[in-house]
Amino acid sequence: MLSNLKAQAPDKILMLIEEFKVDTRQGKIDLGVGVYKDAQGLTPVMRAVKAAEQQIWESQTTKTYTGLAGEADYRNALTGMIIGDGWPADRVASVASVGGTGAVRQALELARLANPAVTVHVSDPTWPNHNSILKFMGLPSVEYRYFDPETRGVDFEGMKAGLARARKDDLVLLHGCCHNPTGANLTLDQWAEVADILEKTGAIPLIDLAYQGFGDGLEEDAAGTRLIVSRLPQVLIAASCSKNFGIYRERTGLLLAVCENAATRDLAQGSLAFLNRQNFSFPPDHGARIVSTILTSDALRADWAAELEDVRKGMLALREQLADELRDLTGSDRFDFIAQHRGMFSRLGATPEQVQRLKQDAAIYMVGDSRLNIAGLNQQTVPVLARAIVDAGI
Repeated sequence: MLSNLKAQAPDKILMLIEEFKVDTRQGKIDLGVGVYKDAQGLTPVMRAVKAAEQQIWESQTTKTYTGLAGEADYRNALTGMIIGDGWPADRVASVASVGGTGAVRQALELARLANPAVTVHVSDPTWPNHNSILKFMGLPSVEYRYFDPETRGVDFEGMKAGLARARKDDLVLLHGCCHNPTGANLTLDQWAEVADILEKTGAIPLIDLAYQGFGDGLEEDAAGTRLIVSRLPQVLIAASCSKNFGIYRERTGLLLAVCENAATRDLAQGSLAFLNRQNFSFPPDHGARIVSTILTSDALRADWAAELEDVRKGMLALREQLADELRDLTGSDRFDFIAQHRGMFSRLGATPEQVQRLKQDAAIYMVGDSRLNIAGLNQQTVPVLARAIVDAGI
């Protein structure tokens, strides 16, 4: 039987990671992998995470299963962080998931249960795994314009025209903040216009919120999501704790389903628990317990938020430094978009050939569509990258 399997196309980012590993050149720079790194190239364990793990280790008396939906303390605390205090508990269903990717997958499964004819509208471009999951599930998808390759900003008129074509009970996949792979974000006024369109079409937003706290701040990064929740009767939100808590390997995520009333909420909660049971049974707990321990402790939460703010400001400083270096080298402001983007990523707008030249000539690795991870830089490597960008003719 297994001999009938077809070879799967390798993941391009994972291939890039392996290629970087075997490159023996000194001074090589990895801007491909989507993981936060500090100035020393490490992904550190946050102070509050270590303290929370110590508390858990000292107090935990069992490793038995949690509920199918995960622990309520975790779900409630993270829901409050995402959609704000005073969230409508009688309208919000939630389940812990296997990372943010698992939350996206469960959201798509839930939508298919509710509407077998669902079509999913995704931004062009989007995180590649969005399209990969949709293809694997056999769900029809339609792209809407998002990124303007000339300005390296949001093509908002094109986006609105695309979203207007969505039908009632279709899904519209939106990035809550720090758009991956472009770094170009909607303004709050633009979020309001998106809400207007969704109200008219009856399409349901699925917001992928993977980088809350990495853009303009914890509250600011949730503002668009909160606006959508305040305006629409049904919203799905897939959240990840990998980046803002630095617990990538713990696979800690959450799926929220905001419903129009309590009866629908109960239906959604039962369906979400059912889907967890079918896909992996009980969700992982260690990362979720870390998060709930931090968010329910004033001291730990304050320390975590302060460290996260340092991370955010550090990435903004690197963006500004790179934009300044390129302005000095080129005598133009055409790279100023790098300082305006938010989160870990920006798309340079380079051709695949120019990206290849960066790798061959300067040992600088980035994804073929010219997405670069700002967090892969430090103050010393920013000038190296800037010079290489100019030399490659980007």
